[in-house]
Amino acid sequence: MARSPASPRGGNYHNTLGTRCEMSCDRGYRLLGRSSLICTPSRRWSGTAHCRQVRCRVLPLVSHGTYTCTNGVAADSRCDYTCDRGYHLEGVHTRTCMPEGRWNGIEPVCVDRDPPKIKCPLSRVRYAEPGKLTTTVFWDPPVVKDTADTTVTDVKLIGEPSGSEFEEGVHVIQYKVFDQARNKAVCKFIVRIEVKRCPVLKEPLHGYLTCSPEGNVYGSQCEYHCNRGYERRGNPITECQFDSSWSGAPPTCNLVEIIADVRSSSSLLSQFYQKRRLLIVSTPSTDDEYYKLQEIMLQNSECGLSMREVTVVELLGLPPREVGRMNGKPLDSQVIEGLRTALRISKAYFSMVLLDKRGVDRERLIDPITSEELYSLIDTYLVDEVEREHIEKYRSYCD
Repeated sequence: MARSPASPRGGNYHNTLGTRCEMSCDRGYRLLGRSSLICTPSRRWSGTAHCRQVRCRVLPLVSHGTYTCTNGVAADSRCDYTCDRGYHLEGVHTRTCMPEGRWNGIEPVCVDRDPPKIKCPLSRVRYAEPGKLTTTVFWDPPVVKDTADTTVTDVKLIGEPSGSEFEEGVHVIQYKVFDQARNKAVCKFIVRIEVKRCPVLKEPLHGYLTCSPEGNVYGSQCEYHCNRGYERRGNPITECQFDSSWSGAPPTCNLVEIIADVRSSSSLLSQFYQKRRLLIVSTPSTDDEYYKLQEIMLQNSECGLSMREVTVVELLGLPPREVGRMNGKPLDSQVIEGLRTALRISKAYFSMVLLDKRGVDRERLIDPITSEELYSLIDTYLVDEVEREHIEKYRSYCD
């Protein structure tokens, strides 16, 4: 081993004339100078040599990581690499300084392979606002974390943003987030909008309904109306409540009371104007065969005639024993005579006169007619389209 270029040392050291010394260095050192020296007659060695410690270059810093070495950059020093939290080491984990002064292996890198973590708000169910099919829904933004990046700003929303007005149904809200290494994470939640609805209301017999635009949803209101000749009894307004029931009991449309206790036919007829139709049945005797047959045919027609807004007035017999009745109430003899005179109804034989709501004579019959034939006559010539639809809708009511 060479310790001094002028005075070599070793296990077989001799310094006599002609002595040859082979020079070598300890591990981790490199020989500089001659590898062989001879003691010359001038009593000097034929050259110089010395050992210098072998050193590798300083390793570069690792982005998002570090390394620790056992002996710096000296030969045989081992350096172990580690990465910051959230990063993974790609490449060799250890590099060693070789005796020839270079590091073995290739420099590793720390890469971000972990996706960020994102937590969406909880799914939620909301009910539509009163009288509407929509509602406004709010939520907090998702919670985003990343092991590598302290802040994550690249968050993308797929769907409607918080504070939007949502329609009835299921809406999927999705968030995507990317970290600086473009690792992706996704979360989603559901916004379900339900609409509280009440049963569809039936129109009242002899009337109709007007409702809010949304019809039968929570908060909607409907108002009951009655046709001409009928009066409403009960609360006219009902509202669809949150428990899907309508408030209050439905009102009814009742026949406007016609006063039978009057003294003239004009007083009686004026009460029907623009309100009701009249079917006047006249017979000289209650024993008349046509009258008996007609009476039988009309026995079960009260509901059907009421639906068609027809009142039956009977003029029975001859003076001084003539009898008049309407809805079970007697009519004064002057009213009976006045009706027969004004409408030119014969006292000699059975007949029927059908008047419209304006008091116009629309049909005269001298033969009995079935209730179905009478209904057909009225439906064809006396009722308008709205009434016809109403009759068709409630036809089963009288069955």
